[in-house]
Amino acid sequence: MVQLNELRDNPGSRHKFKRLGRGIGSGKGKTSGKGVKGQKAREGVSLNGFEGGQLPIYRRLPKRGFKNIFRKEYAPVNVGAITKAIAAGKINAAEPITESVLKDAGLVRGSQVVGVRLLAVGDVTPNLNITVSGASATAVAAIQAAGGSVTTTVAAKVKAEAAP
Repeated sequence: MVQLNELRDNPGSRHKFKRLGRGIGSGKGKTSGKGVKGQKAREGVSLNGFEGGQLPIYRRLPKRGFKNIFRKEYAPVNVGAITKAIAAGKINAAEPITESVLKDAGLVRGSQVVGVRLLAVGDVTPNLNITVSGASATAVAAIQAAGGSVTTTVAAKVKAEAAP
């Protein structure tokens, strides 16, 4: 049985503290390895991104594009992945397959994901009833051809026709 006084860390898991400023014989005495004077020898230095008066790279490079912070992220799930999950016993094909079922089966990952988009990669299991946020036209056609049904909860965007 292991005694509390016999517990030790694994060898090499803890490094010895470097004692700074403890005399010239230590090799890290006087200036403690910081050189002589100057801003970087002082405490509280923050020079990240500073390039000595030269225009910094983040200002020299062009800014392009637009990042929409309100964008909705949909997790892609392939039909073949659902088929594999059914074969592995993670999903019951007799019951309706919803986004929560897909998440519990481990097919949907990510904390920022709003919903699931069904894609048509892989083989289709017959008679599936799937309810997801969105689905590609080929995925819907493949599942319907196999005798199943797909219900989408988010309405598809309709492209506006160009005015004459």
